[in-house]
Amino acid sequence: MTEELVLEIFREALMLAIKIGGPMLLISMLVGLVIAILQAATQVHEQTLTFVPKALTIVLLLLLFAPMMTASCTEFVLHIFDIINQVSSQTGVG
Repeated sequence: MTEELVLEIFREALMLAIKIGGPMLLISMLVGLVIAILQAATQVHEQTLTFVPKALTIVLLLLLFAPMMTASCTEFVLHIFDIINQVSSQTGVG
């Protein structure tokens, strides 16, 4: 296993993490921003007003994006297994 292969796997893992977590983080930030503006306009500063909408948004997004997330993770794991198979066949292990 070469250093380039390790760096490629690491880069792919980081991109997968961004692909999976990015949309939820961005949308929850937007929800938080909207709620912060509403709180500033109404001068109501209740902690649950920010937590509950964000939590509900995350739950809905998880339900919506679960098939895409599962498919992406499965594809990545299968790719890793292919790499393991290639490396083991090159080294004569297994």
